Amino acid sequence: MSQPTLSRIPLLNLARQTAAIRPRLDAAVARVLDHGHYILGPEVVELEKRVAACCGTQFAVSCASGTDALLLPLMAYGAGPGHKVITSPFTFFATAGSISRLGAEPVFLDIDPEPSNLDPDHLERYLVACTAEEIRQIKAIIPIHLFGQCAQMDRIMDLSVRFDIPVIEDAAQAIGAEWNHKRAGSMGHCGAFSFFPSKNLGGAGDGGIITTNDTALADQLKLLRVHGGERRYYHRFVGINSRLDTLQAALLLAKFDFLDEWTRKRIDNAVFYSEQLGALGDARIKLPSIDPRGRHVFNQYTVRVPNRDDVKSALFEAGIASEVYYPVPLHLQECFAGLNYKVGDLPVSEAAAREVLSIPVDPELTAEERIRIVSSLAAAVA
Repeated sequence: MSQPTLSRIPLLNLARQTAAIRPRLDAAVARVLDHGHYILGPEVVELEKRVAACCGTQFAVSCASGTDALLLPLMAYGAGPGHKVITSPFTFFATAGSISRLGAEPVFLDIDPEPSNLDPDHLERYLVACTAEEIRQIKAIIPIHLFGQCAQMDRIMDLSVRFDIPVIEDAAQAIGAEWNHKRAGSMGHCGAFSFFPSKNLGGAGDGGIITTNDTALADQLKLLRVHGGERRYYHRFVGINSRLDTLQAALLLAKFDFLDEWTRKRIDNAVFYSEQLGALGDARIKLPSIDPRGRHVFNQYTVRVPNRDDVKSALFEAGIASEVYYPVPLHLQECFAGLNYKVGDLPVSEAAAREVLSIPVDPELTAEERIRIVSSLAAAVA
């Protein structure tokens, strides 16, 4: 008698999440269709208030994508040709892409071994070695709160003050994350968040938001997202078209009340994985490090294994989705060859790119699915 075929476990089950709250989503869309304010409508204003309150900031300025949430502050700070912006290479492309799009040069510094965020020691050494003129050329520092865990923001902000360089937190994966009881997006001069569907708070398309306590910066961002004008056809700055659609804001508001619950479930899933995988005693499975000074919200649960590609293939055969975030660090991407980085320059980032593998951690997982994921990963590594 043949064995029943097991269903596949996706990396993120958005259909299951949507089905659970479908009436709320339908009602939210209907309200927008009824009032007809599709651009910067009342739901956009309300979402900005909710996000600012969630992050502990005075202001939140929405925009069309998480990429634009990085691009707009860089525009406000005047980044362009002849300037540099410091970041780390082990992250999604948008961080460095936004820098390069403005004609500035991304400066890649290595990550700390765990939890794979910008290493403050490397940052300090780099800044100390710069001349006064070189410091003036640096328009921003962009630490990434990778996978939902904050970078060491206290040390980074000390260096920001010491060298008078603004900090843009790349918090695309980290809504609700904390460092020393401060929320992601509230510690730097501003924070950039993404509402891409796979994020902990995701829309039905692209979207982003920028948090800040700087009144002047918030006002400028509001202008830059609408072609640089306070009123139609009058332009103070050269801006872009980067408005969050009212429909997206309405859907995000409908989901917002569930964010804390979903985050707790992600954390519970991560704790389960770490306990179960740790109990195996297999040194080949390196578990994600959780810094006790922060709150990790687990946009991804990422292990490191020496035979990563083989493990990924074995998980696929077992019906378990997994993903590599990220297979090539940014300093070795073809489009940045002109910056003259080479293999071995940033060894910690390069090692991470060879070994990382993310498994499903989304809040819709069932108890049976979690057990199956653990057993399949253990078998794949073995």
